[in-house]
Amino acid sequence: MILYFLLQVLSLHDRSKYTLLITLTMNFKKLLIFSLAMTAMTMSAGNLNKGVDRSNLDLSTKPGENFYQYACGGWMKANPLDPQYARFGTFDQLAENNREQLKDLIMNLGTNNPKGSLAQKVSDLYLQGMDSTLRNQQGNKPVETMLAQIYQMPRTDLVAMLADMHRGIASPFFDAGVMADLKNSDQNLMYLTAAGLGMGDRDYYLENDENTTKVRNAYLTYIEKLFTLSGRKAKDAKKTAKNILALETEFAKVAMTREESRDYSKQYNIRTIAQLKADYPNFDWNAYFNLLMPGNIKVDKVCVMHLNSMAKFNEMLTTLKDNEIRDYLAFKYLDAASNYLTDDYEQASFDMYSRAMSGKTVMQPRWKRALNVPNYVLGEAVGELYVNKYFPEESKKKMMKLVNNLKIALGEHIAGLTWMSPKTKVNALVKLNSFTVKIGYPDQWRDYSGINIDRDAYYWENVSNARRFEAEYQLSQLDKPVDKAKWQMTPQTVNAYYDPSTNEICFPAGILQKPYFDPDADDASNYGAIGVVIGHEMTHGFDDQGRNFDHNGNMIDWWTEEDAAKFQELADKLGAQYSAEIVADDVHANGTFTMGENIADHGGLRVAYSAFKKTEQGAGEELIDGFTPDQRFFLSYANVWAANITKEEILRRTKVDPHSLGINRVNVAIRNLDYFFNAFDIKPGEKMWRDTVDRVTIW
Repeated sequence: MILYFLLQVLSLHDRSKYTLLITLTMNFKKLLIFSLAMTAMTMSAGNLNKGVDRSNLDLSTKPGENFYQYACGGWMKANPLDPQYARFGTFDQLAENNREQLKDLIMNLGTNNPKGSLAQKVSDLYLQGMDSTLRNQQGNKPVETMLAQIYQMPRTDLVAMLADMHRGIASPFFDAGVMADLKNSDQNLMYLTAAGLGMGDRDYYLENDENTTKVRNAYLTYIEKLFTLSGRKAKDAKKTAKNILALETEFAKVAMTREESRDYSKQYNIRTIAQLKADYPNFDWNAYFNLLMPGNIKVDKVCVMHLNSMAKFNEMLTTLKDNEIRDYLAFKYLDAASNYLTDDYEQASFDMYSRAMSGKTVMQPRWKRALNVPNYVLGEAVGELYVNKYFPEESKKKMMKLVNNLKIALGEHIAGLTWMSPKTKVNALVKLNSFTVKIGYPDQWRDYSGINIDRDAYYWENVSNARRFEAEYQLSQLDKPVDKAKWQMTPQTVNAYYDPSTNEICFPAGILQKPYFDPDADDASNYGAIGVVIGHEMTHGFDDQGRNFDHNGNMIDWWTEEDAAKFQELADKLGAQYSAEIVADDVHANGTFTMGENIADHGGLRVAYSAFKKTEQGAGEELIDGFTPDQRFFLSYANVWAANITKEEILRRTKVDPHSLGINRVNVAIRNLDYFFNAFDIKPGEKMWRDTVDRVTIW
């Protein structure tokens, strides 16, 4: 598959495999001068009881013993984990509500829309996803042509085959894609990166604990199943599966660790095409790029993000047998197509990626699975329908007030830091004041006229066409200036992000709903929820990754050496707090891998609280439903992360997700805030207590 994102867009929450259609772009805004006056959200007697819901609490648990359980235990008890989920929380609950809204929209589009219209494309793709009877009748026909090409392919055609598969279909051996140059964010650059690990993380191939071994065995079974379903004899399929696992294990051995992958400087390795050919001579790079790129776009230089992985690919071209390469390509193709073929293929994919890896026991209903497809491959088309019906313009105005308030608060925090020198503070404030803010939906909608969705074609054929369209769109940006208005998430997405290469924060319409944002709730509830989300994304601009980019979105060191050392000392101290937490069995959280998100949570809480205290409610002590304003702030924050989760999903996320688990996003983060202890009168000796000397303040 085309490389839709190379460096992680720093988001509030993890995203599913469908939402990885992300690239980094650049945007520059002139320095803004902010007043120190804060604008409070309107609060009236009629809305004071909204926001914090007492039924979410577990009053049998004391706040000082386990605040997460105290604040969320009632919600967790009332929402036992549905077997179709590996983790379900208030975040997912909002996503479910959005899904119901999208279903209603798409179902009402009808079946007689004009050919080529957005309604026709969205509706037909959804209806194809619902028609499992037809797909079961078609069997392997949708993939037979491509499989035949793979197995009839002479070795000399490998370059053409990889170029074809990398245009939106699959990512065998490596991946290629276009995004802003990390050191020149006005210009786009071609990137090459490691790919091809079907289990996602190197540890699944290299570690031998019980859970990892179980997942690896399930992966072998899955590969076997795909080949037997496609017509391979069982004995041959078993042997083929072992060969493919061995091949991917070789890539895993040289892959970057999760911790190493957080260091952008190690991944910025510029090479001319001549240098690329000299470093990796066993592949025809000129032919590859000529076949990969649309039109007459030429590639004159690339960034090789994972040098060891590319060297391993170059080596394998001399050691792998022709049949091993063909089997590997066939598996990658079948893996990509599996959810769009027969029920047996879809079941095999579920058994591997959902049951074995995450602990799910039941598939989502077919309508949800069918809805996922147009929601992502035609994301802005669906988004345009969504915002027209469900997103009130008034929400956008109120969000902008909140964002401005949080900006002011973060600026005050930066100005008051005791560990940072005046020189670095100036640069930090320039960056803060240069943030681009995107709320709700893009000003310009994507043009999907180039996608052909044909109800008479195979479902996988239509999905492939949509994916190729997206790939060609991304690749076509190479010879254009970076698109400053482009969004990295669709409007209906329940999430938010900070993009270091554009220095922008974005809050799609999908997240601007309860429990994150409620225009009728009190300030404490909104600042504790969406306020912390806003502060979280702003702080990403100053976390261990974002701090390496300047106000223009360029990877430039704007820190003094002394300030960088002090920052790292504080970050390491914060990371150690998370790494001390046991997530399951004897497995600890990874405070280094989750560093960026932890710093963002930490900063988001502090900044949102400061902004809240400048509102009328925050400055007072009026009780609402028995809670002080400060208590409602922290309860609102905790409720954002209320969730139930399987043990398998806990272990999987600890390997692959740069976000901490919900319980740690609450219990670890808030124990660095003096005002949390004051709000709930938490004393030394209680489990939630943390001595003052051990608390961390970064931003």
